[in-house]
Amino acid sequence: MLRHVAAGIDGSPESLAAAHWAARDALRRGAALRLVHAWEWRPRPAPSVPMGVSQREWAEQTLTQASNSVRAAHPGLRIIEEPVSQSPVAALLAAAEQADLLVLGSRGLSGVAGFLVGSVSQRVVARSTSPVVLVRVGESSADEHFSAPGGVSPDEISKTPYRDIVLGLDTGRPCDELIEFSFETARRCDASLRVVHVFSASPAHEAADRLVPQSGPELLAEHEHAVVAALRPWCEKFPEVAVTETVVEGRTANELVRATSGAALAVVGRRTREARLGTHIGSIAHAVLHHAGCPVAVVPHC
Repeated sequence: MLRHVAAGIDGSPESLAAAHWAARDALRRGAALRLVHAWEWRPRPAPSVPMGVSQREWAEQTLTQASNSVRAAHPGLRIIEEPVSQSPVAALLAAAEQADLLVLGSRGLSGVAGFLVGSVSQRVVARSTSPVVLVRVGESSADEHFSAPGGVSPDEISKTPYRDIVLGLDTGRPCDELIEFSFETARRCDASLRVVHVFSASPAHEAADRLVPQSGPELLAEHEHAVVAALRPWCEKFPEVAVTETVVEGRTANELVRATSGAALAVVGRRTREARLGTHIGSIAHAVLHHAGCPVAVVPHC
Protein backbone atom coordinates (compact mmCIF):
# COMPACT_ATOMS: atom_id res chain seq x y z
CA MET A 1 0.00 0.00 0.00
CA LEU A 2 1.17 3.52 -0.82
CA ARG A 3 2.54 5.26 2.27
CA HIS A 4 0.53 8.35 3.05
CA VAL A 5 -0.57 10.91 5.62
CA ALA A 6 -4.35 11.35 5.92
CA ALA A 7 -6.29 14.51 6.68
CA GLY A 8 -9.99 14.86 7.45
CA ILE A 9 -11.75 17.46 5.28
CA ASP A 10 -15.17 18.98 5.98
CA GLY A 11 -14.97 22.31 4.14
CA SER A 12 -14.12 24.32 7.25
CA PRO A 13 -11.09 26.64 7.57
CA GLU A 14 -9.70 24.42 10.34
CA SER A 15 -9.80 21.33 8.14
CA LEU A 16 -7.99 23.25 5.40
CA ALA A 17 -5.28 24.18 7.93
CA ALA A 18 -5.05 20.48 8.81
CA ALA A 19 -4.70 19.56 5.13
CA HIS A 20 -1.79 21.97 4.67
CA TRP A 21 -0.09 20.74 7.86
CA ALA A 22 -0.53 17.15 6.67
CA ALA A 23 0.89 18.08 3.26
CA ARG A 24 4.08 19.46 4.81
CA ASP A 25 4.42 16.36 6.96
CA ALA A 26 3.85 14.07 3.97
CA LEU A 27 6.61 15.85 2.03
CA ARG A 28 9.03 15.39 4.91
CA ARG A 29 8.15 11.69 5.03
CA GLY A 30 8.37 11.24 1.26
CA ALA A 31 4.75 10.04 1.35
CA ALA A 32 1.48 10.91 -0.39
CA LEU A 33 -1.39 12.94 1.06
CA ARG A 34 -4.85 11.42 1.32
CA LEU A 35 -7.75 13.82 1.81
CA VAL A 36 -10.83 12.15 3.31
CA HIS A 37 -14.30 13.68 3.39
CA ALA A 38 -17.05 11.67 5.08
CA TRP A 39 -20.63 12.32 4.16
CA GLU A 40 -23.89 10.54 4.96
CA TRP A 41 -26.97 10.71 2.74
CA ARG A 42 -29.85 12.42 4.48
CA PRO A 43 -33.41 13.09 3.32
CA ARG A 44 -32.83 16.74 4.15
CA PRO A 45 -29.31 17.87 3.20
CA ALA A 46 -27.36 20.08 5.57
CA PRO A 47 -27.76 23.86 5.06
CA SER A 48 -24.18 23.99 3.73
CA VAL A 49 -25.18 21.94 0.65
CA PRO A 50 -26.28 24.32 -2.16
CA MET A 51 -29.64 23.89 -3.85
CA GLY A 52 -29.49 21.77 -6.98
CA VAL A 53 -26.30 19.95 -5.91
CA SER A 54 -26.40 16.37 -4.67
CA GLN A 55 -24.76 15.52 -1.38
CA ARG A 56 -22.15 13.39 -3.13
CA GLU A 57 -21.38 16.17 -5.61
CA TRP A 58 -20.96 18.61 -2.74
CA ALA A 59 -18.59 16.19 -1.00
CA GLU A 60 -16.50 15.90 -4.17
CA GLN A 61 -16.44 19.68 -4.62
CA THR A 62 -15.33 20.12 -1.01
CA LEU A 63 -12.44 17.72 -1.56
CA THR A 64 -11.48 19.34 -4.86
CA GLN A 65 -11.32 22.81 -3.29
CA ALA A 66 -9.05 21.55 -0.50
CA SER A 67 -6.92 19.59 -2.95
CA ASN A 68 -6.48 22.60 -5.24
CA SER A 69 -5.40 24.76 -2.31
CA VAL A 70 -2.80 22.23 -1.16
CA ARG A 71 -1.59 21.52 -4.70
CA ALA A 72 -1.02 25.22 -5.33
CA ALA A 73 1.27 25.34 -2.29
CA HIS A 74 2.97 21.99 -2.97
CA PRO A 75 2.88 21.22 -6.71
CA GLY A 76 5.00 18.07 -6.47
CA LEU A 77 2.94 16.34 -3.78
CA ARG A 78 0.84 13.32 -4.73
CA ILE A 79 -2.71 13.90 -3.48
CA ILE A 80 -5.48 11.31 -3.24
CA GLU A 81 -9.06 12.55 -2.89
CA GLU A 82 -11.50 10.19 -1.20
CA PRO A 83 -15.16 10.96 -0.52
CA VAL A 84 -16.57 8.32 1.84
CA SER A 85 -20.27 7.65 2.37
CA GLN A 86 -19.97 6.77 6.04
CA SER A 87 -20.22 8.37 9.46
CA PRO A 88 -17.32 10.79 10.07
CA VAL A 89 -15.95 8.90 13.08
CA ALA A 90 -15.98 5.51 11.34
CA ALA A 91 -14.48 6.95 8.14
CA LEU A 92 -11.67 8.77 9.95
CA LEU A 93 -10.83 5.78 12.13
CA ALA A 94 -10.60 3.60 9.01
CA ALA A 95 -8.39 6.23 7.36
CA ALA A 96 -6.14 6.36 10.42
CA GLU A 97 -5.59 2.60 10.36
CA GLN A 98 -4.13 2.80 6.85
CA ALA A 99 -2.09 5.98 7.29
CA ASP A 100 1.20 6.86 8.93
CA LEU A 101 -0.63 9.71 10.61
CA LEU A 102 -4.09 11.27 10.70
CA VAL A 103 -4.43 15.06 10.88
CA LEU A 104 -7.61 16.83 11.97
CA GLY A 105 -8.54 20.47 12.27
CA SER A 106 -9.91 22.11 15.40
CA ARG A 107 -11.25 25.53 16.14
CA GLY A 108 -8.99 27.67 18.29
CA LEU A 109 -10.37 28.92 21.57
CA SER A 110 -11.27 32.57 21.16
CA GLY A 111 -8.59 34.90 22.40
CA VAL A 112 -6.38 32.27 24.02
CA ALA A 113 -4.22 29.32 23.05
CA GLY A 114 -5.68 25.87 22.74
CA PHE A 115 -8.31 23.93 20.85
CA LEU A 116 -12.03 23.55 20.89
CA VAL A 117 -12.13 19.79 20.34
CA GLY A 118 -15.40 18.72 18.75
CA SER A 119 -17.15 15.44 19.45
CA VAL A 120 -15.95 13.85 16.21
CA SER A 121 -12.30 14.76 16.77
CA GLN A 122 -12.45 13.71 20.40
CA ARG A 123 -13.92 10.29 19.58
CA VAL A 124 -11.38 9.73 16.81
CA VAL A 125 -8.45 10.71 19.04
CA ALA A 126 -9.76 8.42 21.79
CA ARG A 127 -10.11 5.36 19.53
CA SER A 128 -7.49 5.71 16.80
CA THR A 129 -4.78 3.04 16.58
CA SER A 130 -2.48 5.52 14.80
CA PRO A 131 -1.12 8.89 15.93
CA VAL A 132 -3.52 11.79 15.45
CA VAL A 133 -2.47 15.45 15.16
CA LEU A 134 -4.86 18.30 15.89
CA VAL A 135 -4.19 21.58 14.10
CA ARG A 136 -5.75 24.91 14.94
CA VAL A 137 -7.35 27.12 12.30
CA GLY A 138 -4.86 29.66 11.00
CA GLU A 139 -1.84 27.43 11.66
CA SER A 140 0.73 27.91 8.87
CA SER A 141 4.25 26.95 7.87
CA ALA A 142 5.55 30.17 9.40
CA ASP A 143 4.28 29.06 12.83
CA GLU A 144 6.50 25.97 12.68
CA HIS A 145 9.69 27.97 12.28
CA PHE A 146 11.52 30.56 14.34
CA SER A 147 11.02 34.12 13.17
CA ALA A 148 12.68 34.73 9.84
CA PRO A 149 14.89 37.80 9.36
CA GLY A 150 13.48 40.77 7.51
CA GLY A 151 13.33 40.47 3.75
CA VAL A 152 12.78 36.69 3.69
CA SER A 153 10.04 35.74 1.26
CA PRO A 154 7.27 33.30 2.27
CA ASP A 155 8.69 30.49 0.15
CA GLU A 156 11.98 30.76 2.03
CA ILE A 157 10.46 30.37 5.50
CA SER A 158 11.10 26.60 5.46
CA LYS A 159 14.86 27.36 5.42
CA THR A 160 14.72 29.00 8.85
CA PRO A 161 15.21 26.75 11.92
CA TYR A 162 12.28 24.61 12.98
CA ARG A 163 10.80 25.27 16.41
CA ASP A 164 11.22 22.64 19.14
CA ILE A 165 9.25 19.42 19.37
CA VAL A 166 7.99 18.99 22.95
CA LEU A 167 7.52 15.51 24.41
CA GLY A 168 5.71 14.89 27.69
CA LEU A 169 7.49 11.90 29.26
CA ASP A 170 6.29 9.69 32.12
CA THR A 171 9.34 7.78 33.40
CA GLY A 172 7.11 5.48 35.41
CA ARG A 173 5.71 4.06 32.16
CA PRO A 174 8.03 5.10 29.33
CA CYS A 175 6.48 4.18 26.00
CA ASP A 176 8.56 3.22 22.96
CA GLU A 177 5.89 4.33 20.47
CA LEU A 178 5.65 7.78 22.02
CA ILE A 179 9.40 8.35 22.30
CA GLU A 180 10.16 7.01 18.83
CA PHE A 181 7.45 9.19 17.25
CA SER A 182 8.98 12.26 18.90
CA PHE A 183 12.55 11.47 17.85
CA GLU A 184 11.48 10.61 14.29
CA THR A 185 9.53 13.84 13.99
CA ALA A 186 12.44 15.91 15.30
CA ARG A 187 14.81 14.16 12.90
CA ARG A 188 12.59 14.78 9.86
CA CYS A 189 12.17 18.45 10.78
CA ASP A 190 15.81 18.94 11.79
CA ALA A 191 14.42 20.26 15.06
CA SER A 192 15.50 20.04 18.68
CA LEU A 193 13.56 17.73 20.97
CA ARG A 194 12.59 19.14 24.35
CA VAL A 195 11.60 16.39 26.79
CA VAL A 196 9.50 17.50 29.76
CA HIS A 197 9.04 15.28 32.81
CA VAL A 198 6.91 16.46 35.72
CA PHE A 199 6.90 14.81 39.13
CA SER A 200 5.14 15.29 42.43
CA ALA A 201 6.77 15.06 45.84
CA SER A 202 3.49 14.39 47.63
CA PRO A 203 3.41 11.41 50.00
CA ALA A 204 1.07 9.55 47.65
CA HIS A 205 3.88 9.39 45.11
CA GLU A 206 6.59 8.20 47.52
CA ALA A 207 7.78 4.62 47.13
CA ALA A 208 6.11 2.24 49.58
CA ASP A 209 9.44 0.74 50.67
CA ARG A 210 11.04 4.10 51.41
CA LEU A 211 11.21 4.54 55.19
CA VAL A 212 12.56 8.10 55.03
CA PRO A 213 11.17 10.39 52.30
CA GLN A 214 13.83 11.91 50.07
CA SER A 215 14.63 15.59 50.20
CA GLY A 216 13.78 17.91 47.32
CA PRO A 217 17.24 17.84 45.69
CA GLU A 218 17.52 14.06 46.09
CA LEU A 219 14.10 13.46 44.57
CA LEU A 220 14.86 15.82 41.67
CA ALA A 221 18.14 14.00 41.01
CA GLU A 222 16.34 10.66 41.02
CA HIS A 223 13.84 11.83 38.41
CA GLU A 224 16.56 13.42 36.29
CA HIS A 225 18.45 10.11 36.31
CA ALA A 226 15.28 8.26 35.28
CA VAL A 227 14.75 10.62 32.34
CA VAL A 228 18.35 10.21 31.14
CA ALA A 229 18.07 6.42 31.44
CA ALA A 230 14.79 6.32 29.49
CA LEU A 231 16.17 8.48 26.68
CA ARG A 232 19.67 6.99 26.42
CA PRO A 233 18.87 4.25 23.83
CA TRP A 234 16.94 6.73 21.70
CA CYS A 235 19.69 9.34 21.80
CA GLU A 236 22.06 6.63 20.59
CA LYS A 237 19.64 5.64 17.82
CA PHE A 238 19.09 9.27 16.74
CA PRO A 239 22.45 10.98 17.37
CA GLU A 240 21.55 13.80 14.98
CA VAL A 241 18.66 14.97 17.23
CA ALA A 242 19.59 17.59 19.82
CA VAL A 243 17.80 16.74 23.08
CA THR A 244 17.22 18.87 26.16
CA GLU A 245 15.58 17.53 29.32
CA THR A 246 13.42 19.57 31.64
CA VAL A 247 12.51 17.95 34.97
CA VAL A 248 10.23 19.95 37.25
CA GLU A 249 8.01 19.42 40.26
CA GLY A 250 4.42 20.46 39.82
CA ARG A 251 1.15 19.62 38.09
CA THR A 252 1.82 17.65 34.93
CA ALA A 253 -0.87 19.20 32.76
CA ASN A 254 0.05 22.77 33.74
CA GLU A 255 3.76 22.29 33.11
CA LEU A 256 3.24 20.57 29.76
CA VAL A 257 0.89 23.29 28.55
CA ARG A 258 3.42 25.92 29.62
CA ALA A 259 6.14 24.08 27.68
CA THR A 260 4.13 24.22 24.45
CA SER A 261 4.52 27.98 24.20
CA GLY A 262 6.73 28.67 21.20
CA ALA A 263 6.91 25.00 20.15
CA ALA A 264 6.18 23.55 16.72
CA LEU A 265 4.46 20.42 18.02
CA ALA A 266 3.57 18.88 21.38
CA VAL A 267 3.55 15.09 21.69
CA VAL A 268 1.53 13.31 24.37
CA GLY A 269 0.51 9.70 24.86
CA ARG A 270 -2.83 7.96 25.19
CA ARG A 271 -3.09 4.50 26.69
CA THR A 272 -5.09 2.05 24.55
CA ARG A 273 -7.30 0.70 27.27
CA GLU A 274 -11.02 0.34 27.72
CA ALA A 275 -12.48 2.31 30.59
CA ARG A 276 -15.82 1.49 32.17
CA LEU A 277 -17.51 4.05 29.94
CA GLY A 278 -15.43 3.28 26.84
CA THR A 279 -12.10 4.38 25.48
CA HIS A 280 -10.98 7.80 26.71
CA ILE A 281 -8.16 10.24 26.05
CA GLY A 282 -6.76 10.65 29.56
CA SER A 283 -6.65 13.75 31.73
CA ILE A 284 -3.16 14.91 30.73
CA ALA A 285 -3.71 14.56 26.96
CA HIS A 286 -7.14 16.16 27.36
CA ALA A 287 -5.67 19.19 29.13
CA VAL A 288 -2.88 19.63 26.58
CA LEU A 289 -5.34 19.33 23.69
CA HIS A 290 -7.52 22.07 25.12
CA HIS A 291 -4.81 24.51 26.13
CA ALA A 292 -1.67 23.92 24.04
CA GLY A 293 -0.19 26.81 22.09
CA CYS A 294 0.79 24.61 19.11
CA PRO A 295 -0.45 21.55 17.17
CA VAL A 296 -0.73 18.43 19.34
CA ALA A 297 0.09 14.83 18.40
CA VAL A 298 -1.65 12.14 20.45
CA VAL A 299 0.18 8.81 20.19
CA PRO A 300 -1.66 5.63 21.28
CA HIS A 301 0.35 3.08 23.26
CA CYS A 302 -0.15 0.05 25.50
